[in-house]
Amino acid sequence: MTNKYPYPVVCAVLALALAGMACQVLQAPTVTSTPEPATALPAVTQPVTPSVDEPTMQAPNITSNEPYEITGTFTYTNDIITTYYVEQAVALADMYGFVKRDKKWVMPVSSQTLGFMTIDPDKKTGQYTLQLPEVPLGQQVDVDNNGKTDAGVQVFAVSWWPNLTGGPFSEGDDKSLGWPSYLASVRTDSEKEDEVIGGSLVVWSPDDKQQFPTGFGPDGKLFTADDPVASLPAGYTIVNLDTKPFGLGHDAKPALTLYEPPDSAVKDFSKGSYTQAFDQLVTFLRTEYAFNGIKGKQPDWDALVASLRPRVQKAEQSHDANAFYAVLRDFNYAFKDGHVGMDGGSLFTQDFQTNYSGSLGFNARVLDDGKVMVKYVLPGGPADTAGIRAGAIITKVDGKPVRDVIDAQPLFFNQESSDVGILYSKAIVLSRTKPGGQADVSFTNPGAQEQTVTLKAFKEVDNLLKELGYSNSQGLVPVELQTLTVSGSTIGYIKINSNSDDLNLIIRLFERGLKKFQDLKVSGIIIDLRDNGGGAPLGLAGFLTNQVIPLSQLEYYNGTSGKFEPEGVQDTVTPNQTQYHFDKMALLVSLNCASACELEAYGFSKVPGMMVVGQYPTGGIEAEVSRGQILMPEGIKMQFPTGREVLSDGSLFLEGVGVQPTLHVPVDETTVLSTDDVVLKAAEDAILGK
Repeated sequence: MTNKYPYPVVCAVLALALAGMACQVLQAPTVTSTPEPATALPAVTQPVTPSVDEPTMQAPNITSNEPYEITGTFTYTNDIITTYYVEQAVALADMYGFVKRDKKWVMPVSSQTLGFMTIDPDKKTGQYTLQLPEVPLGQQVDVDNNGKTDAGVQVFAVSWWPNLTGGPFSEGDDKSLGWPSYLASVRTDSEKEDEVIGGSLVVWSPDDKQQFPTGFGPDGKLFTADDPVASLPAGYTIVNLDTKPFGLGHDAKPALTLYEPPDSAVKDFSKGSYTQAFDQLVTFLRTEYAFNGIKGKQPDWDALVASLRPRVQKAEQSHDANAFYAVLRDFNYAFKDGHVGMDGGSLFTQDFQTNYSGSLGFNARVLDDGKVMVKYVLPGGPADTAGIRAGAIITKVDGKPVRDVIDAQPLFFNQESSDVGILYSKAIVLSRTKPGGQADVSFTNPGAQEQTVTLKAFKEVDNLLKELGYSNSQGLVPVELQTLTVSGSTIGYIKINSNSDDLNLIIRLFERGLKKFQDLKVSGIIIDLRDNGGGAPLGLAGFLTNQVIPLSQLEYYNGTSGKFEPEGVQDTVTPNQTQYHFDKMALLVSLNCASACELEAYGFSKVPGMMVVGQYPTGGIEAEVSRGQILMPEGIKMQFPTGREVLSDGSLFLEGVGVQPTLHVPVDETTVLSTDDVVLKAAEDAILGK
């Protein structure tokens, strides 16, 4: 659920930057985790609520003009709507769920009226046209609170309406709730349980005897007993909630703006000076950072400011963009949080080229027993020339124990949340330095005595890209399907490369694979999430179980109460209407499976009979980042999580821990040097009972 919006990991752009080409990159391949649950969106993990009966209504006898076509425009700052959704529309969304304060009420298909929408992603603007039906089929509701039973009215908002799973209407596994808040004609307050606070409603009355609120009343809430009311004419009325009393419009072609919620909008701190922007950033994070109050997660804000703010002032005085960038980079280093990231553009490229584009010519891995082993030696590189061989155990660097050197490395390419993730990522940086930089490396080749050599770094990029998980084919399609023939048996293989792509396509390809493999009567299936950096969780495990899988509760800081409070209902994975069954199932995980991928992995791990196979757990990077997108001076973009996922006892869900393998593939001398996919082979053997 969690809205981990931008940034998706842009490996291709990263590759260009590391190769020294002129382009902007993410400094840290930032992990994204689900778009924040906007209730107007189709939500595949919401519980099923029975549809209400369609009302039987006659068209009122209208003698004057009334609305028949609604048009409008909108602007947005957060790229979620184009990152995750391809097929866009607008809908007349039934607000019955809000009127009744029922967050689980599911909108019937019959009430969904759709309109045409276009979006300009370059300008971040959109426009729409919506034709109103003569008699809408929303849920009739009495809202005058006068103690008498009346026919009531139908209450709608105009709302953004993307096609998620295939088919323009929300139904079946693809449900929408009656409480739209994101890019809707109403404005809501997330700190007051998404109460409507302004904007416009579209109201339809079957006659001129119905009454409707003309104000919020003393309690500041709509559709409560203290609302003043007045009669409505028959037919459609556009209710303007931003006037006192509410304005009642009957223009034939009204124009209604759709609103991006302020908390979901990108926070723009780029207009002021370096110091002003830094102060705004710290002020925002002191209250909104998701892990404030969590030991080991919250930075020491006062100490951090005391250390870094003088450097910001100095950079401002000298107009030094590189120095300002370096302060923000070091600011990020204070967080043990894989969702913290920064896109420094050309400033990052320059930093990389200066300090990390040099290689000592080898890759290292920390084994399960704590030893540091050379996994790969670049042919003709410094390590190769000096006689270091794959399988060598490194003991010291510049006379210091190698583990101490690794622990002292900064997480230049990505932040991490778990101890195992930190160790893995820092080991990658062990062999990176300035071009021409030197290091004395003590090592023991297999079957030989320890020796020490001096290595001089040469400029190298390609091997680093492989270490970071980049490949030229990555991202061509979000889901890959194939059959594997192993010892005469057939296994279905599904690789989900990303949850930060066309969500419709991901769901349809995944289900297509399940259907084909079930028709083929395969011996089992393997679901590979090892290279999935996150995006939007889709509850795909619902295709494989008829049981509800509880997940976590999302919490945000509430400025009114001064503490973190739940938002929405507890997230779950719910069974899909179509189910698929396989006798043997394996899930492949790695540290690269992060954020929304981990929610997906957790759901799969709870499917009865599912084996979780890996050398490492998932990344342990779980939070919500949609409200933590920040613009800083010099075009620098930053990301911080503002929503945290918790269990019923208040403990963090998955953050710092991840989904653990139930079948652990060791990280040892044999597996590290193997040219086979040892994790995939372990899963194949387990499915075939070897």
